[in-house]
Amino acid sequence: MDPSSYLAVAIATMAVVTYIPRVLPLLLVRGRIQSTFLRSFLYYVPYAVLSGMTIPAIFTATSTPVSATAGLLVAVGLGLSGRTLLTVALGASGMVWLVEWLLAIL
Repeated sequence: MDPSSYLAVAIATMAVVTYIPRVLPLLLVRGRIQSTFLRSFLYYVPYAVLSGMTIPAIFTATSTPVSATAGLLVAVGLGLSGRTLLTVALGASGMVWLVEWLLAIL
């Protein structure tokens, strides 16, 4: 199989595989979900997945775990205090920059 046809088959396969989980709930679930456990589980799935992808990336994106921890704590604190996403991102980035700068001069 030549590389271009292999690539086309790979892309088509990935498209089908990612499309199936999106369309199956629409086909299988007809009405409103009555189970409070299932509804609460489905409500928190996006937050859990986002946290599972973001938290490890935070600790590998900086040069030291100390600056990553400081940035994470600032982000959590700003987020819990109701700040906007831009404020949280700028505050966390500023804290990481400040801690890495301080660690470089010490």
